[in-house]
Amino acid sequence: MEFPAGKHAWMVKIGEKGQFVVPKEARDLFGIRPGDTVLVVADEEKGIAIPTKEVRDKYFSLLFQEMEGTGQEGSHG
Repeated sequence: MEFPAGKHAWMVKIGEKGQFVVPKEARDLFGIRPGDTVLVVADEEKGIAIPTKEVRDKYFSLLFQEMEGTGQEGSHG
């Protein structure tokens, strides 16, 4: 199957513990190295995604901005 430019898809098997291996082509394309931590996001209608490091950093930045805006920083319950 031919994909549009910049679009990719790989099939992976889920192991007994629910784990899967990110295909080498995807690791190379996105610079994922052994020991890296990735963010997995999910939408019940759209599925699961592993955002790029840049998108992940945007998520975290927005999250921290939201936390600062609520006045919850430094609060220990």
